[in-house]
Amino acid sequence: MGKQKKEKTATEVIRARRIALNTKQEYIQLFTRIVVLALAGYLIFTQVFLITQNKGQDMFPAMKDGDLIVAFRMQKEYAKNDVVVYTVDGKQKVGRIAARETDVVTIDESGKLLVNGTVQSGEILYPTYQKGELEYPYKVPENHVFILGDYRTNAEDSRDYGPVPMNQVKGKVITILRRRGL
Repeated sequence: MGKQKKEKTATEVIRARRIALNTKQEYIQLFTRIVVLALAGYLIFTQVFLITQNKGQDMFPAMKDGDLIVAFRMQKEYAKNDVVVYTVDGKQKVGRIAARETDVVTIDESGKLLVNGTVQSGEILYPTYQKGELEYPYKVPENHVFILGDYRTNAEDSRDYGPVPMNQVKGKVITILRRRGL
């Protein structure tokens, strides 16, 4: 009877050690998965996507102050009318690309915007007037874009500080989350 008790005890000890070892391995696997997911999330939200908050009314009514913006950073080519996040003088801004490199921008006294001689109207509610020190017709330099806000009468945009270098365009806006919906 004493021998059986010792065998049971040895079997129980071995089983307990296996359970402890399996538990330790499962914790290591769980920790590894958490680290991998955290690293993937960090890379996705710092290198692939840009999440930021809109400041100001430059893009009113499309975007309002405080709206959450998700932009795609991996975009290499931008088309006219793409809404982008960009920086000027260290400030992050949002605007619509009105013209690309080598395009000729003309703004007349009646508030019409012409790009390469074609009137640009679309869904913009506000007239586009000249301001700043640019002289029109203006040819957009290589590796630059001409960006305008949708609220043209109040927006601070390329009419004020000139064309934006492509390396300052941070990403194309793909989603807007309204502030009241958060």
